[in-house]
Amino acid sequence: QVQLVESGGGLVQPGGSLRLSCAVSGSIVSIHGAGWYRQTPGKERELVAAITRGGSTNYADSVKGRFTISRDNAKRMVYLQMNSLKPEDTAVYYCNAAGSTGWGDFSTWGQGTQVTVSS
Repeated sequence: QVQLVESGGGLVQPGGSLRLSCAVSGSIVSIHGAGWYRQTPGKERELVAAITRGGSTNYADSVKGRFTISRDNAKRMVYLQMNSLKPEDTAVYYCNAAGSTGWGDFSTWGQGTQVTVSS
């Protein structure tokens, strides 16, 4: 069974920074891609940033230049560095990872971590 656990959320003032972490565990052969998504009440979950195994990245237009996604394949960790945070970044942030195990492919979500940007 594959599990993802996010951490690093919290309350931050506008203009501040946070670093989210996502730990991937389980009987994993490889992680092909990973991403961070966010969701606010009444809205659909949206992609914030994604990264491939090789390190290629893509970002939502709203976070380009402010957020950076990275991964440590050896540690099975995915990170989201968030700088110059704005109130509209307030949301529950979810990590997703997709890859393969010994018995098949997986695509798994974490439980989410709250990020609140407010003065």
